Amino acid sequence: MPLRFKHIDKIPAWMRNKYLITLLIFVLWLLVFDANNLIERWRDIRKYRTLQQDREYFSGKINEERGKLEEIRSDNESLEKFAREQYRMKKPDEDIYIIVSPEEERRIQRESTIRK
Repeated sequence: MPLRFKHIDKIPAWMRNKYLITLLIFVLWLLVFDANNLIERWRDIRKYRTLQQDREYFSGKINEERGKLEEIRSDNESLEKFAREQYRMKKPDEDIYIIVSPEEERRIQRESTIRK
């Protein structure tokens, strides 16, 4: 007389299918346990998109700065303007008044606390 489990007949037939059980274990393995699981792949894709956006942003910034550099190199007046604005250079008989917006002041304070 073969050994039978009492409660095996209460389990639906589709849940006793060995192929379905194998498929479910395989899918669970892919979703959660594998080193290249789907969750990690989704995170990597999201990070890749963010990095692509950053790349486009910084490429635009580089082109903008190259244009400014070319302008400074080509014209002495723009070089003088740049030196006065960025490095606060002045002629001997001039006085300079710097007006800073509240946002700029906060940024300067943050940068000074980071350097300490």
